Amino acid sequence: MTRTGTVVLVGSREDAHVQEVARGLHAEDVDTVALDTLAFPEATRLSLTEDLTGVVVDGREVGRPAAVYVRGLHAHPLAAMVEGRDAMDADWRTTLTAFREKSALLLGLLGRWERLGVPLYNPPSADWGMHKPAQLAALRAAGLPVPRTLWTNDAEAVRRFARSGRVAYKPIAGGAATQELREDDLTDERLAALAAAPVTFQELLPGEDLRVYVLDGAVIASLRIVSAALDFRQHEARIEPVTLEPEVARACVKACDVLGLRWTGLDLKRDGDGVLRFLELNGSAMFLGFDARGGSDVAGHLTRALVRHARGG
Repeated sequence: MTRTGTVVLVGSREDAHVQEVARGLHAEDVDTVALDTLAFPEATRLSLTEDLTGVVVDGREVGRPAAVYVRGLHAHPLAAMVEGRDAMDADWRTTLTAFREKSALLLGLLGRWERLGVPLYNPPSADWGMHKPAQLAALRAAGLPVPRTLWTNDAEAVRRFARSGRVAYKPIAGGAATQELREDDLTDERLAALAAAPVTFQELLPGEDLRVYVLDGAVIASLRIVSAALDFRQHEARIEPVTLEPEVARACVKACDVLGLRWTGLDLKRDGDGVLRFLELNGSAMFLGFDARGGSDVAGHLTRALVRHARGG
């Protein structure tokens, strides 16, 4: 097959999702460049010039690629797969400064590719919508159903919010499981923890969990997660394909458009009246586990989209 363009994979070579997409691209004889952001700047070499297309990765001129899959930048000491504890313990200020510089260069690279019109899955211009307080507010403003939610460090605001019914709480940026707010969580001593960090409080939705994948304006997979746990992650009893009502599928595509995402994995959950509400759209959704257990082919759809760009389609 004729190679007509290069696809860049941004993330760690050790990441199973990057490996699976790379395998699919190689099977289609598509030229790929792996920009290993976990190994940058220790091992991966990256140079940019003042020209938009002045991009060199590990000695290879990349210029304007045909498409880019952005799995992750690994640009924070708390990011997945990053082992920054020793460096932080030794010199936290220098370590944070180094991560800031790393982030600045990588975001600058993605920004110039977006400026050139390169299809990015997903572009840095969509980063604003990955912050949940902005994301859910934007979805609600667009007329899409979201749970009643409060982000706060105000103890009295939490107590007022809790009077309206069952409430779940979780970190704003993730990293811990969702839990139900109990009466003993509303004590002065317990709520004093809000002085250390704000928290997400959200109406507890009792219905089924759905994961929906949207790619280039179309739903490519929809799955039901059966779990007895409030937070299904790591507690899935089974995952099964489900057919979405047409209006729900349209709403999922609209949500993607509202946030400027080329592709996403959406988490939805039914409320007590059976209405599906949007919990989250992920800018770099995991999919291998859902493909394996739910019979979907998100990896194949994503790979084929990148192949089409590489071949000028």
